[in-house]
Formats: sequence, structure tokens, C-alpha cells
Amino acid sequence: MAKAKPNTELCKGCRLCVGACPKQAIIPLEEVNKKGYQIIRVDEEKCIGCGMCYKTCPDCVFTIA
Repeated sequence: MAKAKPNTELCKGCRLCVGACPKQAIIPLEEVNKKGYQIIRVDEEKCIGCGMCYKTCPDCVFTIA
């Protein structure tokens, strides 16, 4: 089954994906990327590969694979 894969170096910490995920599979972290933005991670156990994060993200952080 396809899952969401984030490229956290592109993430700007807007958290739109967190609210868009119907399974609450996206977890905001306190960790920051090289640009200084707080990042997210995807709980692959919960992810159903629906693509809502991909559709919502303004920075093209996600791929569905």
C-alpha cells in the first residue's frame, strides 16, 4: 500500500498537513530542519496513503509511494 513520504528539508512548519490528515498520521515535531523550520513525521502504521497531505502542502513536501 502507498504511504506518504515527507522530504523534511522542504518543510516550512506550516502544519496544514497535520489538520488535513484523516488518520492523524502526521506528527509535528520540535526538531528543526537545516532552514530552521520545525518539521513533521509520518506514522506509517496509521497512514493510508490518501494523499490529503500531498494535496494540502503548499511546499510540495510529500510524495505518495
